[in-house]
Amino acid sequence: MAAPYPSGVVLTRCVPLPDPVPVVGAAIVRDGRVLAARRTTPPEAAGRWEFPGGKVEPGETPAAALVRELREELGVDVAVTGWLPGSAAIGTTHVLTVAVAALVDGSPDPDPVEHDAVRWLEASELAELDWLEPDRPFLAALAGHLASLTGAGQ
Repeated sequence: MAAPYPSGVVLTRCVPLPDPVPVVGAAIVRDGRVLAARRTTPPEAAGRWEFPGGKVEPGETPAAALVRELREELGVDVAVTGWLPGSAAIGTTHVLTVAVAALVDGSPDPDPVEHDAVRWLEASELAELDWLEPDRPFLAALAGHLASLTGAGQ
């Protein structure tokens, strides 16, 4: 087998990549439906759907970051009630986890600032949207969660 490096190249050390930046998304559930938000930027993501959220700042817990981001992006107050299993890479520098959240009593309806549309979806509607790739691995677990809330499939 040929060497993976040009002749004469000797590796002397490996430099680890930095830790990925944690990103949190929210599956906001209300009345057995989940909120999806449609991106406007960057151009390659415009028009595609995601769980709203954002980056976890240094010293911030994932739940606190989610509460902050949703207040900024949608003008809503939420309580994190759990986490969907797993995580997904966003490129090579970020990693996404998704929380299940509920609107806090008295919170206004979502008013998107960074998205051009939001939709409340039943489990059966999740596959109808063009989701961003990092969000897709969470859809099956979310569908199961929504079905357990509504009694569907029993």
